[in-house]
Amino acid sequence: MEIKLKPVAWVKNTRKEPIDDHWEAITSEIELADDVPTEAFEHIEGCSHLEIIYYFDQVEQNKIVFSGRPRGNPNYPVTGIFGQRKKDRPNQLGLCTVVLLEHTGRTIKVKYLDAIDGTPVLDIKPVFKEFEPKGEIKQPKWVPDLMKNYWQ
Repeated sequence: MEIKLKPVAWVKNTRKEPIDDHWEAITSEIELADDVPTEAFEHIEGCSHLEIIYYFDQVEQNKIVFSGRPRGNPNYPVTGIFGQRKKDRPNQLGLCTVVLLEHTGRTIKVKYLDAIDGTPVLDIKPVFKEFEPKGEIKQPKWVPDLMKNYWQ
């Protein structure tokens, strides 16, 4: 089965390269695609957080992996792609929860989006408390070390 999607919006920011760390300084604008009506953003400012689903369009097909050490770090265990958040994924999908800073017409401004300039956005969803995880979030012991500079 093949699934065809087209972007609903595009990311605009100053990050031109997919660098792993220091995303906190990046503020992004997400502008609706020409064929998406402005009404798609109606009342979005009632949400503090959004989930952005985007496409890693610059990942080379020969770089896609199904397992490996996160960031190639020998201190981390070999981990399946579905146990890590690496960009070199089978369907090249990214997902990030962002803070909505501003909405103006066909554009929203967000913080904490780890997508580079020109990235196609496939969907935007509001974060509702009722959809948040129930119970304690568990993660591998190596994740805090991996993420220590990500949002700095």
